[in-house]
Amino acid sequence: MKRRDFIKKTTVSGAFLTLGGLSLSSFQEEKLKHITILHTNDTHSHFEPLKATNHSFPGRGGIARRAALVDKIRKENPNTFLFDAGDIFQGTPYFNFFGGEVEFKLMSKLRYDASTIGNHDFDNGIDGLFKQLPHAKFDFIIANYDFSNTVMDGKTSPYKIYHKAGLKIGVFGLGVGLEGLVDSGNYKETKYLDPVGIAQDMSRILKEEKYCDLVICLSHLGYYYKRNPDKISDLTLAKQTQNIDLIIGGHTHTFLPKPTIVKNSAGENMLINQVGKWGLNLGRVDFYFDDARNISAKGKSIIV
Repeated sequence: MKRRDFIKKTTVSGAFLTLGGLSLSSFQEEKLKHITILHTNDTHSHFEPLKATNHSFPGRGGIARRAALVDKIRKENPNTFLFDAGDIFQGTPYFNFFGGEVEFKLMSKLRYDASTIGNHDFDNGIDGLFKQLPHAKFDFIIANYDFSNTVMDGKTSPYKIYHKAGLKIGVFGLGVGLEGLVDSGNYKETKYLDPVGIAQDMSRILKEEKYCDLVICLSHLGYYYKRNPDKISDLTLAKQTQNIDLIIGGHTHTFLPKPTIVKNSAGENMLINQVGKWGLNLGRVDFYFDDARNISAKGKSIIV
């Protein structure tokens, strides 16, 4: 499998990315395999639309609306995935009263494929997170938290490989450093591992050993820290690694209208996307593969 020439050019108005030397007309001329990636982050227990009086996002959001959008897109393209980048818990009385049960049940109803774990997902302690796992009918993927000496041992995977349309899609997860951000009693003996080294290992395994056609990172590291630019974030991670095609981010509640294009450590282009918070937006990235596994993509943020 040859390494793809990932992104060639972009047109801002439509957030349409053409990759691998394909022209826009090629989408009509060639029969391409089409994978759709839908994603959320930092939903924070928000299930109902915001009030019409909300000064920033009047009437926006609502999980029923999200479900309708996801269902519509799945009917358009059966080869669709739905992922979350963490911080599912904390933010409304639903979490205070039910401890995460409602969140996991509703995500299961929407048929999420996987989520990584955010810092607020420890707000009821690691035991509280463990208690709600039976309600989650989707995968938890996290590679840089070592849960060996905790109740979460064996309940997550560092990566998962999914098969659709004859393609292999590899997904791994990364979490933010917990020390100083989460009370140590809440995460107990969970060990935080260097996300850069872990990302290099995971992406190499998925691309070079497992021969995945697409490698996705579910990240709760944060998009970028302007006041501390050297702090690990999605942008700094992308520049220090390779073999990742898309980072789906969370933690910093960053609203991106479309994916950001970043050069990786090999000088190749890759994508980063994050869609704010509270389920106000739904991220969508469409990947198209020709017979030689060259990739084209388009991405946007859908207002809910």
